[in-house]
Amino acid sequence: MITTLIGRTFLKAYNEKYNKDYSAKVFFEKEYFELFFNHPKYMQWITNSPFVQMKSGQKPEKLSIEERQEKLQNLFAKIETEAPDASFAIGYPASESKEYASTSGLVSDVLVATDQDDIYLSWIGSGLGIGVAGGYNLLINDAAITLETYEGWKHYRKYLNDPVLEKLRGNQVNSWNGQWLTFRLGKDYIEDFDFSTLEVEKIFRVETGLAEVNTVNWSNLFFSLSNLYPEKVLNTYIYSFGQTNKTIGFIPLYLKAGKNLKDVYRELFQTEQPFNNKDFQSLFGMHIKRACELGNIGLHALRPENIKKYMEEEKNLSFKKEEDNLIYQSYKTWLIAMLSKNKEEITDYTIELAKLIQRYRAGAKGTDRKNLIEKDLFAAKGKRGFIDALAIMIAGLEKADLTMIKNLKDEVHLMTNEEFGYFNTLLKFDYAFIEKQS
Repeated sequence: MITTLIGRTFLKAYNEKYNKDYSAKVFFEKEYFELFFNHPKYMQWITNSPFVQMKSGQKPEKLSIEERQEKLQNLFAKIETEAPDASFAIGYPASESKEYASTSGLVSDVLVATDQDDIYLSWIGSGLGIGVAGGYNLLINDAAITLETYEGWKHYRKYLNDPVLEKLRGNQVNSWNGQWLTFRLGKDYIEDFDFSTLEVEKIFRVETGLAEVNTVNWSNLFFSLSNLYPEKVLNTYIYSFGQTNKTIGFIPLYLKAGKNLKDVYRELFQTEQPFNNKDFQSLFGMHIKRACELGNIGLHALRPENIKKYMEEEKNLSFKKEEDNLIYQSYKTWLIAMLSKNKEEITDYTIELAKLIQRYRAGAKGTDRKNLIEKDLFAAKGKRGFIDALAIMIAGLEKADLTMIKNLKDEVHLMTNEEFGYFNTLLKFDYAFIEKQS
């Protein structure tokens, strides 16, 4: 199972880094159990496992050291004497696969030999799952990423044990992993961080009666991973374990798309500072499930969630709010990245075209030109309608602008339908921006 594979990758890297020779069972007992379960607050809740099966009157937060050790021994006994199932081999099928099919993932009628080490490794691998918004986790078979995730476990345990943070709930290790990796690999990471730092970073949500780990947007995680591996493709397993297990499968992450967007933004706006900000990064990316339906996660999947309504409707940006400028910049960056993805140079001349259209609009009274621009030019569903609107504009253009319009017509004619959709939306946004500045 994939959890076992990830656990094995991690344990090999851990032994090499720390000069150890731990078996999977030894690591589980010395490190995993001590961090995850040997405390009043668990870091992880595995349904039906020995750690959550309570005797009458028992509660996890009230267990004594002896009772927690007893549950550990119960797990050892199950692993030694019973066939693996989802209650103690994480990610494996339920014991009655027909009756409990909804709780099983990756079920196959091919018999796969499983030894005891594989089961301990499945626990370790499950603890390395990276939670993202949308209810899914990612498992990445990469030694450096698993080691960074492991380093974050210690910090989560420290906060769970802090008496000042008694309202902080446990069992969120996967959500923590997503936030930790995003922060640790991000541009704003500092060595001497504390809880207040993480609260400002919106890693934690603190209310009067509750504190918990927020779930990170996958785009934030993506951009942080692209800092570690600017050119790499990471094959990622995406899933959800719970009352009903959900398996999306193996989806490649094309991290170069993160670098691409940063490069485009820097060239357009002469800085990449906003990409250090999680709020700005979170403007990118459709829902994780929709992104996975594309078959890979790259530039297409990073499409800003709300841009679609502007591409399909006459609606345009209003620039009435302060944050509209950042939204405009994120939309513009993604659209130009899509238009330039197969080109060596990043081209941005829609601002000049928008200025030309604005001059045309201002050159006459009434609403005829305004309606032509908004309802015919920008609302055109295809290239032909757009070019027809340009033809109507010609009579009202200054002579100096005719060459630019002719070149625009020629370029639009050569665009694919997909490119035209991106181009016309970008031109519409730039026109709204110029109108607001005038």
